[in-house]
Amino acid sequence: MPLSQACGIGILLVALWKFFAKLLRKPAIDLNGPKKDHWLTGNFSTMFRGGIDYCVELVEQYGGAVKIFGPLDTGELILLSDPLALYHVVVKDQHIFEEPDLFVVTNKAMFGEGLIATVGEQHRRQRKLLTPVFSTSNMRALLPTLQPIARKLTSILLAKLPNDGSHKEIDILPWLSRSTLDGVCQAILGYPSDTLEATEHDEYAEALQMMGPLISRFLYFRPSVAAVMRNFSPYWRTKLVDWITAPWIPTEIMKDVREIRRITEIMDRGSKKAFAEKKAALETSASSFSSQGRDMMDIMLKANSASSSSERLTDTELLGQMNVMVFAGLDTTTSALSRCVYLLAKNPLAQARLRSEIRDATRSMSLSQDDSSLFEHDTPPLHLPYDTLINLPFLDGVVKETLRLYPPFPHMARIVNKATTLPLHFPVRSSSGAELSAIAIPENTIILISILAANRNRAIWGDDANEWKPERWFSSTARKDGQGTDVTFDGVQAGSSVPALGVKDGVRYPGVYSNMMTFLGGSRSCIGFKFAEMEFKEILAALILRLHFALPSDPDANGHIKEIQWKLKAFHTPVVKSPAGDGVTPQVPLNVRMVREDDFAW
Repeated sequence: MPLSQACGIGILLVALWKFFAKLLRKPAIDLNGPKKDHWLTGNFSTMFRGGIDYCVELVEQYGGAVKIFGPLDTGELILLSDPLALYHVVVKDQHIFEEPDLFVVTNKAMFGEGLIATVGEQHRRQRKLLTPVFSTSNMRALLPTLQPIARKLTSILLAKLPNDGSHKEIDILPWLSRSTLDGVCQAILGYPSDTLEATEHDEYAEALQMMGPLISRFLYFRPSVAAVMRNFSPYWRTKLVDWITAPWIPTEIMKDVREIRRITEIMDRGSKKAFAEKKAALETSASSFSSQGRDMMDIMLKANSASSSSERLTDTELLGQMNVMVFAGLDTTTSALSRCVYLLAKNPLAQARLRSEIRDATRSMSLSQDDSSLFEHDTPPLHLPYDTLINLPFLDGVVKETLRLYPPFPHMARIVNKATTLPLHFPVRSSSGAELSAIAIPENTIILISILAANRNRAIWGDDANEWKPERWFSSTARKDGQGTDVTFDGVQAGSSVPALGVKDGVRYPGVYSNMMTFLGGSRSCIGFKFAEMEFKEILAALILRLHFALPSDPDANGHIKEIQWKLKAFHTPVVKSPAGDGVTPQVPLNVRMVREDDFAW
């Protein structure tokens, strides 16, 4: 090994030692929980290997605050899902519970100075500018950009099917990924992505698609990135990465590091080019620039130019927002969409009910339209306006129930910047078995917010909380977003006599979306959830109206039928279980055919 590379690896190890030595000095947490499963990975490998069932069982056994052990001897963590505790963490005392430096620094290295890579006053200033960008009126203006993409996706899948009406097995995952990529590129960036029908190589679009899967494989290596970013200047960071990513180092982890570096550089070049073009267009055609803009970047740049000098974002910050918005809207929406189509394939009556609702809404938009046009390949169905699409009751229930049970990000981390006491609504047990209604948390403790467990809390959502039941949302008056309906933390809802779903005996979770934690709450909540919901509903409605989905049923040459399994990683990752599949390659193979009239009966 050359001396320069040996020095680089040595410097990296010193940085890691400093990072973990700080964590190891934390006091013990007096809280009940499982024993450490492995000296290296703690309980994390079991959590990811056991998936959703293990995480839910862990919380049901130990309660809404559980002591677990993190990887690489990072010490004791708290797995938190108690509603009152989460209210303090994400809303009331959020200044004490900050996103870990590990999260912020690595996001800054990959995406720049966007919302998920800033804290304090800088984050407040960015969010103040961006919140109006994601207004309902802007979503209405952006929906027409998404509609042709949803129509094209449907037409492409229809063209792959036999003319006799029989089914064909299609892996829908790459097609959903391409459609969501085109959606975020065109509606958010104004970038002319067309991966659904791409005939030429698009380096930038391909890099965006590869980023999410690489981050999933990169989880255990992220502490080293944070250590390097915090302890070295930009010059030495570049040198260190050059040393440790030499092509001749054969290990898989180094291949991933090289690949994520290459992709980050491509994204950086692509976003800078798109940003420069957008900025030039704004400066040269300010007089004719629409008040709403043509895409999210147009809207954001116009809002920024109209801001005062003290509130205006720098070009570096605007570039960061571009990268963050695309990343946040790509793999998360793909994951949720693929899960939802899979669930509808498992539940044919729910699929038929949804299809019937969409057709009825489409018919009502044009009573003179011939019903047969809904099934002809060359005649697209009438697009639903924004307010109709968003408020279809069963579509709304299907989307909400999928996002409740299967949040794209199952867990989110916070670090305690000073020792504090966290109150609980539901008591838990200490290490010795004593009942606790509050827990003392030492400084530097990592809190793992279990979005998954919060959204499945039987005490809040009912005994059937782990079941997928879209109809549970029908009688609910739960708010659709964080603006409008006034729902206080104690569950009192203004102007309504019907209890909101997700509120039990005056207790609710502090999420911005329908009382669930899927998009978090407080000032670090997901700012783009309205766009995600709109894209989700538009693509799903277009697919279900024209196509019928069912689980794989044809045996392979060895007589094995494909069974889809969802693995818990950074995102929910679908694979085909052995022996019909390799259990590794992400895919969602489903039987797809053209819709028949009897597919509307439920």
